[in-house]
Amino acid sequence: MDKSFYENLITEAKKCGIKRYVVGAIIAENRKVLLLERPKEDFMGGIYELPSGKVEEEEPLDQALYREVKEETNLDVEKIENYLGCFDYESKSGKKTRQFNFVVSVKKPMEIKLSEHTNYAWADENSLQKYPVTDSVKRLLTLFWAK
Repeated sequence: MDKSFYENLITEAKKCGIKRYVVGAIIAENRKVLLLERPKEDFMGGIYELPSGKVEEEEPLDQALYREVKEETNLDVEKIENYLGCFDYESKSGKKTRQFNFVVSVKKPMEIKLSEHTNYAWADENSLQKYPVTDSVKRLLTLFWAK
């Protein structure tokens, strides 16, 4: 994916009136996807989510993805494999937000160290129901597993 691909994603979001952006990473190992549990006291506490985070002002989406994965899991993105899609939601502060989601590969060994979450899990199609995830994440992972 080249620079213009990421810029087009932002352009389309702006056309929809969205000005806050988040990147999400689908990190898979043997068809199991890494999910992170939000602290109970946080906004949407207890929910499991993809490694994700806010894109800083003027930060390219791909750079934000590399940074957020490192910050939240201590894993290093090796390659952005694919763009899987986006979903919109309202942030804690009430801002319309779009999350752009990418399938990524990470460097080995995968030694996860959490900085913002309380727990992590590897979920597959059969175990996903054990984890509270949003409908948007469920739809996204269903699409991922269908490929």
